[in-house]
Amino acid sequence: MQQLDLPTLIGLLRTSGGSDTHNLNGDVLDVAFADLGYDSLCLLQVTGVIERDAGVALDEQVLEEAETPRQYIAAVNRVLSPQATA
Repeated sequence: MQQLDLPTLIGLLRTSGGSDTHNLNGDVLDVAFADLGYDSLCLLQVTGVIERDAGVALDEQVLEEAETPRQYIAAVNRVLSPQATA
């Protein structure tokens, strides 16, 4: 995984959320995860998948502070960016 994008995050949320009943259609980048129906346990599972698949360690505290998909994607991509590995 070179960079996390919204479609990939949505797929991970749907897989980890245990339900496809959450509304992830439309512009959800700035909607709080709580409003989308996802809790911290789901995000922890998503984080674990990303860490495993990308072979990186993500800062749990930073990701816990990410309240929206936009913030979460930005936090993950800071670690996945080529500059972070250089």
